[in-house]
Amino acid sequence: MALGQDGNQLVNLIALIAIASILLKFVFVIYRISDITELDFKVNVLNYFVLPGSVQDFLHRPWTILTHMFVHFDLLRALGNLLWLWAFGFILQDLMGNSRIIPVFLYGGLIGGIVFIVSYTYLFKDHSPFYTQEGSSAGILAIAIAATLLSPRYRIFPMLNGGIPLWILTVIFVIIDFALIPLNNTPAQIAHAMGGLTGFVYFTQLRRGRDLGAGLNNFFDMIGSLFNPNKKPRIKETQKHFYKVGDTHPYKKVPNITQARIDALLDKINQKGYRSLTEEEKEILKRASEDDNL
Repeated sequence: MALGQDGNQLVNLIALIAIASILLKFVFVIYRISDITELDFKVNVLNYFVLPGSVQDFLHRPWTILTHMFVHFDLLRALGNLLWLWAFGFILQDLMGNSRIIPVFLYGGLIGGIVFIVSYTYLFKDHSPFYTQEGSSAGILAIAIAATLLSPRYRIFPMLNGGIPLWILTVIFVIIDFALIPLNNTPAQIAHAMGGLTGFVYFTQLRRGRDLGAGLNNFFDMIGSLFNPNKKPRIKETQKHFYKVGDTHPYKKVPNITQARIDALLDKINQKGYRSLTEEEKEILKRASEDDNL
């Protein structure tokens, strides 16, 4: 799927994180120009977007379970996370289609956030000086683990002696991510680890035929259709089975190749990946390509 294509989940996610982090830093600069201290900024602005460790404070700001995944007070950390998100998100999109990026990211961030609150409140409240959680690392780690388990032999930079295996890139990311977490911030370490575990669970369930992100994508489609009534809803395709009886060859249905049919198949590849095509659909694309060559 092209990066500039309409509906690209990876580009939308990167843009959302970049805009949120830049706007937050812009407000901070305005505060500093107005001779307002950094502490006042964190109390009056930042605390309404980052995730608090205390259950009581979270109940007063429950929306932070979502907003904390998209804001970074440190722009250098934001830039690093965006680069990692682009790298692993592009690979996951190439392997599984366009519809899994945002669900895996959100599930990883949500599980990581919940674990951070629970571990801080009930395990490390008296031992950790770090009260809040921010950043998209847990969600990115979920994407990285899911992509690596899906195709551990996937290679990047093929011009370098055949390429670098994906699992090496994932190990480097995990080392860097945990190295940037202070040693006494145990709740954040556990939260990031649970984000990676979420990617593992998503992959194992998908391997068993259960797409945990289907409901979330349907919800996004429903919201999008409210603001775009001209958008066509997704139509679930039914596979046609032809059974062979006896020694004679069964009738083979050869569908007409129309531009609308080709466009529908390309949309299906963008959403679910090439592996989701049936043998009949693959044959249609093959015939269409042969006709173009003629």
